[in-house]
Amino acid sequence: MPIRTVRDIDPNGKRILVRVDFNVPLENGRITDDTRMLSALPTLKYLLDRGASLIVMSHLGRPKGQVKPELSLSLLKEHLAEITGARVVMAPDVIGNGVIALAKELKAGEILLLENTRFYREETDNSAEFCSELAKLGDMYINDAFGTAHRAHASTEGIAKLLPSAAGLLMERECKFLDKLLDNPPSPFVAIIGGAKVSSKITVLESLLANVFIIAGGMAYTFLKAQSCQVGNSLVETEYLSTAKSFLTNARERGVEVLLPLDHVVASEFSAHARAERVDDVNVPEGKIAMDIGPKTVLAIDRLITGAKMIVWNGPMGVFEFEAFAGGTLEVAKMLAKCDGTTIVGGGDSVAAINKFNLADSIDHVSTGGGASLEYIEGRALPGVSVLKE
Repeated sequence: MPIRTVRDIDPNGKRILVRVDFNVPLENGRITDDTRMLSALPTLKYLLDRGASLIVMSHLGRPKGQVKPELSLSLLKEHLAEITGARVVMAPDVIGNGVIALAKELKAGEILLLENTRFYREETDNSAEFCSELAKLGDMYINDAFGTAHRAHASTEGIAKLLPSAAGLLMERECKFLDKLLDNPPSPFVAIIGGAKVSSKITVLESLLANVFIIAGGMAYTFLKAQSCQVGNSLVETEYLSTAKSFLTNARERGVEVLLPLDHVVASEFSAHARAERVDDVNVPEGKIAMDIGPKTVLAIDRLITGAKMIVWNGPMGVFEFEAFAGGTLEVAKMLAKCDGTTIVGGGDSVAAINKFNLADSIDHVSTGGGASLEYIEGRALPGVSVLKE
């Protein structure tokens, strides 16, 4: 069933509750990365330009039902006014008569920014009473917070059952691109899956209809161990060895190519200051920890993704946050930026890598989802999306 979007509603003269994901990183009360705020901007501007007044709500951090001034959305008020060009009023709370009065006073083109929804435990409990109080603030509800769509919270799922509801432009874009991965993707389709653990990515591997899988990062060493390779002190999830073996067998039977690291950049300890050593072999020496892919593997990846019609990348190739071990992840990011096919990057670390190397503008879709995009790819219904289709 197609998702209803802001394009299907008439916002003129309406007070619209908009759930965004403004869970931005802060340092000494200052925003260090406003990517998530900018991602919501197209929806906010779309509604403001069409005569709506907006009640904007989000969580910030993990206050766990307690009021924590260092996680107040008031820290974002000035920046929200700056990027939208709108008058922004800061609410003293999330619900209550005072907030209702402020919402009713809003003029077209103005924004009321609610306090951190997670200052209330009722938010994560999806309390019916809390949903009802939120619904008193507006005439309609728009969810543009894809990053929290996998949570059945009051502001992401419960309220959508009480007001006319639709998806924002970011939510629509996320679903549209991720659906391409699951619904008859063009061939050749290459999935580059990295990160630390097989346990967090095995369902993704099993869900994607890729022609080629490139498996790297810490999780690759469980697969290499399953093939009787030496992995030194690299990360291995012994309880997933049989799962890894089965995946490789099934892929081979289906004619699906799987590339694992052919060489490595290793260290004697897991540290940013550890000395990087290249191992020109599939086996990792005893006492060494694999920290990145080597140049042979980089060349093999380049060969496999040249001419790909679609590429999804989730998870870094190594410990990219340590400068000495960022090379593999940087090379893959550059390859995706040059690719002519559709490129989709998801997962917090992969997105951080793309941003770190300033390549986001060269990728077709950089997902804001993290856990939500993983669950979507796994084929699981996201409460915040499903409720908009009901």
